[in-house]
Amino acid sequence: MSTGFFFDERTLWHAGGNYAFTMPIGGLVQPLAAGGLPESPETKRRLKNLMDVTGLTGQLDQRSADEASEEALLRVHPQSYLNEFKRLSDSGGGELGPNAPFATGGYNLAALSAGLAVAAVDAVLSGDLDNAYALSRPPGHHCLPDKPNGFCLLANIAIAIEAAKAKGLAGRVVVLDWDVHHGNGTENIFYSRDDVLTISLHQEGNYPLYTGAMSDRGEGAGEGCNLNLPLPAGMGHTAYLHTLDRIVIPQIEAFKPDIIIVACGYDASVIDPLARMLATADTYRQMTLRMKDTAARLCGGKLVLVHEGGYSEVYVPFCGHAAIEALSGSKTVAEDPFGKAFEIRQPGQRFDAFLRDTIDEMAKKLGI
Repeated sequence: MSTGFFFDERTLWHAGGNYAFTMPIGGLVQPLAAGGLPESPETKRRLKNLMDVTGLTGQLDQRSADEASEEALLRVHPQSYLNEFKRLSDSGGGELGPNAPFATGGYNLAALSAGLAVAAVDAVLSGDLDNAYALSRPPGHHCLPDKPNGFCLLANIAIAIEAAKAKGLAGRVVVLDWDVHHGNGTENIFYSRDDVLTISLHQEGNYPLYTGAMSDRGEGAGEGCNLNLPLPAGMGHTAYLHTLDRIVIPQIEAFKPDIIIVACGYDASVIDPLARMLATADTYRQMTLRMKDTAARLCGGKLVLVHEGGYSEVYVPFCGHAAIEALSGSKTVAEDPFGKAFEIRQPGQRFDAFLRDTIDEMAKKLGI
């Protein structure tokens, strides 16, 4: 099996510019230093470093990519948005939407991040690779066509999908978003389309506020092609896998896609600072294995993981390594140093049963 790994050092140079991420803490504690964002390059750099040290990187087909072209970007984003983004990028940076600042050169780095996703999807659909992982940064799943949001400046996965469609490489696409935050941007872009099934597993009431309701199923031709699964805080390994088995995989099977693309965020992990879920590195390994098996049965194994969120510099490397181990079939394992400690943090049997019942009830409400 050939697994592509799409990475470019320059994406780690994206910065938040003169920006302080402040929390409502009463003015009693110093905010993060100017330019400091939870979405830092260190989680991605440390993942790549871990892969290099274990030898996993050397087992993959390592590639970079060109910046996504303006033609590719225009299939998703209006010219007015791109023009203003580039103007600010060339003049020192700024902010075009909530929680998505950028420094000088931010436009080009975002286009490069999108380009990695475009190249990964293209290589898998064309048969050049069996599957692939794109270490894209900045992320993309919150970005709307005309407004960035939540660290996301361009809609990486949507751009990759439209580029593939323009080349006639794909008809039906599934986007499974297991980032802990609702994939509102991807949802918005495809909400009235019936050729893309968007599925978002996210912590209920996290970010963005007032989006991600289970009742939001798409509109017009896209009715039924958007599936939100707002999960209660505290969900751990068993509950995540039950959600995939009970709801997600049957919906993907019914849709019969040409490719499955995962918006692969690691912020549902047990020690992520921006969420309250209890997933472990093995959760990401097992979820990836399930998607790999599903892709093998439905679409010739065509599966691409595109990196999204995940803010624990300590734990993201192990979660990412586990997912890429599973994707590539590698026997190179980075043992989770927190694994045994995190096992005791998983929900007890009574709470686990409650979570399973909650998921089953969601399925019934959705008619699944």
